[in-house]
Amino acid sequence: MKCSLKLRKATYHLWTFTISKLISSFGSQVYSFALSFYILQATGSAKSFAWNLICNILLRTLAAPFAGYIVDRYSRKMIAITAQITTTLAIGGLLVVSFTSGISLIAIYITSCILSLTSMFSGVAFTSSITGLVDEKRIQKAMSLNQMSISFAAIASPAVGGLLYGVISMPVFLIIYMVASSSAVILESTMNFNLFAKRKEVEGKPTESMWQSMKAGVTYLKTQPLLMVMIWIALLVNFFFGAFEVGYSFILIEKMKIASQHFGFTQGAFALGMLLMSIYFSVRKEVKFPLLVSKRGIIVMGTIIGGISLPLLISMSYGTFFGYYILLMFGLGTMIVIVNTPMQVMLQKQIDDDYKGRVFSILETMSMALMPLGMVVYGFLYDVFPPQWILLLSSALLVGVVLVLARPSVIRKAHPQLYQEKVGKEGAEALSQINGQ
Repeated sequence: MKCSLKLRKATYHLWTFTISKLISSFGSQVYSFALSFYILQATGSAKSFAWNLICNILLRTLAAPFAGYIVDRYSRKMIAITAQITTTLAIGGLLVVSFTSGISLIAIYITSCILSLTSMFSGVAFTSSITGLVDEKRIQKAMSLNQMSISFAAIASPAVGGLLYGVISMPVFLIIYMVASSSAVILESTMNFNLFAKRKEVEGKPTESMWQSMKAGVTYLKTQPLLMVMIWIALLVNFFFGAFEVGYSFILIEKMKIASQHFGFTQGAFALGMLLMSIYFSVRKEVKFPLLVSKRGIIVMGTIIGGISLPLLISMSYGTFFGYYILLMFGLGTMIVIVNTPMQVMLQKQIDDDYKGRVFSILETMSMALMPLGMVVYGFLYDVFPPQWILLLSSALLVGVVLVLARPSVIRKAHPQLYQEKVGKEGAEALSQINGQ
């Protein structure tokens, strides 16, 4: 009876978590869309816009290790709720400023700094709590529904933001975000973050200093070679993905001279691919060999990134290359979910509950550091070398990296049952051949 109640509560968590994420992601992305237009229209300066992005990235990178310590030491539910309440108050503060003295760049930058911190604390707390919120069999479903809500928000928010911007004022956008954030707080407050948790350390009673705790997180990672392989794969994929993020827009807009609305359609195909594949993963059985599936997905992803250069090597009509990029972006969107979802599920199961906050924050810190590095490196390369060769080389390096890091011996360690099944099948075939003779 008790088990049945826990499973019902886990089902409630699944849908509450998804709705909460959808509401908060949608509100955040509509706000970001409106704010981007507001900064560019108010200042006409790309530098002002860039400073807002720096406020988001820099603070997240610096604060992530401390977030890991806090998430592993204190109540993850309280951290998630406090972060969401702080988000609501920060937007409320910007709203008050807009009514009293008008929105200034300084107010926007301060708000962006606060929101980047609250988003990071909330993200690490939720990611570390998935195994406490739902039963082990439905971790993949939880990760897929989370991705689905983010993808849906990514598709719908630019459309809604575009329709509303110019029709309603900036304060109304802020009110919409406040309502969304407040709704997320109410939903999160009804969830039990420790329903299936296996945390050994007592919350709120640190047994070591912050520095010792952070060192313990790094030491724990060193004792988990499989986790280290997965993290290195994730980081290097993130870096080489910069070739796509910088090069795709550059090729389509500068080289192929694609119309803005057609460029928007290709971006929509990417988000649609992610959404549909997230729905598929949410209803299918859990992937049996996640690292193997992710490896194959990265190889296909690398091939697609290389394929972006094809219209630069082969002459195509406008309609042909437009359709080609629609298919390519749809495929890339599906591959990202095929790579990410099994790997995230495996990380959730492999990492000890007491170390999840620190491990995920280390991953966040390194990812956030590599992202701007990749952008800078590829931004320089695209100014110097032909884009098609940069994409083809990056594609080859991406495939090469995953073939080395996820080599057959590593796959066997990660999934020994795969090797046992293969040996068993070969033995059965040999036995049937002997019996046949």
